[in-house]
Amino acid sequence: MTLKLLDKVALVSGSGRGIGNAIAMKLASEGARLVINDLDEAPAMETVAAIRAAGGQAVACVGSVTDADFGTRFVGAALKEFGGVDIIVNNAGYTWDNVIQKMSDQQWEDILAVHLTAPFRILRAAAEFIREAAKKEADAPVFRKVVNISSTSGVYGNAGQANYAAAKAGINGLTKAMAKEWGRYKVNVNSVAFGLIQTRLTQPLTAGEASVDIGGRTIAVGVQPDRLKAAEATIPLGRGGTPEEAAGAVYMFCIPESNYVSGQVLVCGGGRP
Repeated sequence: MTLKLLDKVALVSGSGRGIGNAIAMKLASEGARLVINDLDEAPAMETVAAIRAAGGQAVACVGSVTDADFGTRFVGAALKEFGGVDIIVNNAGYTWDNVIQKMSDQQWEDILAVHLTAPFRILRAAAEFIREAAKKEADAPVFRKVVNISSTSGVYGNAGQANYAAAKAGINGLTKAMAKEWGRYKVNVNSVAFGLIQTRLTQPLTAGEASVDIGGRTIAVGVQPDRLKAAEATIPLGRGGTPEEAAGAVYMFCIPESNYVSGQVLVCGGGRP
């Protein structure tokens, strides 16, 4: 059986946990060499260890994607360890919800920073390598892949998420712009907009009041049980998706079969409008 991503170099931000972890494991299972990122070292190294235990190759680039130098470090890790960049998945992020009259400037700016500015910086950091690689490969083009993670909130909007919806709508705009800008370099740029996926960010609040620590702040994550139940009732498939199912949608944009697909936003939401 031929591995579809054999020896490809993939960078997946926010891949220590949840959907990012599932994406990294899926790409590694098809032969990709991974640069793993998480805000915290322990989950990043756990993912690296799991990939290596399965016979794959992976290294970690720990830190916040919102740091000004992160894009350079992330891409640099791929070039140093594996000598190239073939796949970039901009996945890292979190939610910090509130209705607009109660939303602070910091809430607005921090969510845009992690979901929109950080992917922009990562892609900018990869631009020089991508341009130079495309020149060298002119006689035998190599397709590269960018998959930006969006949300149905960025496609349809969602009350209480003005910051997140704006950021995820922005990543869809960035996707379409970069598909046009990098098409000449044989780079496919697409977005996957997730609906309700079962992670710590979408678990019922009564399940233990999960939180994330960002920049010294503790931010509660989760969904009110009644809202979660109502959301699940609108999904034609009858449930939220698993991280592995979410990873499958991203994987489709990373394989050779998608070489003529670019500038698209794929909704992975179980049929929910």
